[in-house]
Amino acid sequence: MGATAARVGLVFVSHSSKIAEGLVELAQQMAGSTAMAAAGGTDEGGIGTSFERVGQAISSVDSGAGVVVLCDLGSAILTAETARDFLDDDVRDRVVIVDAPLVEGAVAASVEAESGADLAAVVAAARSAIGAFSADDPHPVADESTSGYSRSVTIVNTDGLHARPAAEFVKLANSLGVPVTVNGADARSLLGIMSMGLVKGRSVELSTPSPDGRAAVDALAELVESGFGES
Repeated sequence: MGATAARVGLVFVSHSSKIAEGLVELAQQMAGSTAMAAAGGTDEGGIGTSFERVGQAISSVDSGAGVVVLCDLGSAILTAETARDFLDDDVRDRVVIVDAPLVEGAVAASVEAESGADLAAVVAAARSAIGAFSADDPHPVADESTSGYSRSVTIVNTDGLHARPAAEFVKLANSLGVPVTVNGADARSLLGIMSMGLVKGRSVELSTPSPDGRAAVDALAELVESGFGES
């Protein structure tokens, strides 16, 4: 599948071809214009990994902006490293293997890549999955400020703020240029938003400490209230 020259490509390596292919299907719901490829299973279609499949997958998504590779188990990382070693020097230098939770890392990286972010930013997004759902909240809380602005909205989507609408929300938040939080968590963090389990009927508070942030909060609130185009 195609992608603009500016976008980073993604490769998902799994011991199961079905897992890798399913992850591409999931990520494409949030990043339909980003090149991504599944590299699952052995050459014979069994359970395992293949450096040839990984190498082919990297080549298929490399547009020159770089490629991020995520893997499911430790031995898959070794396979990916072997595949990278066989690449030409100029390609190898822009391929990064990220040791992070496969599903969460893929989701975060795909949304970042879809925004046109560079390789370093996509790698950072993938790595943000490490510990993202731990008891310690990794997301910054905005400082209270009398010059800030807050607005409460209610989730109206039947299935709540699941992956696709959460991705739309985060993409908008990243484009607004001012800090906004959702119940205290960074509105720009996809994994932070998804970890809240925001179901239909749940009220959330959108806030900004910035005196120039009212329009940003209102834009995000209106997106939530619109239901993201879902019935």
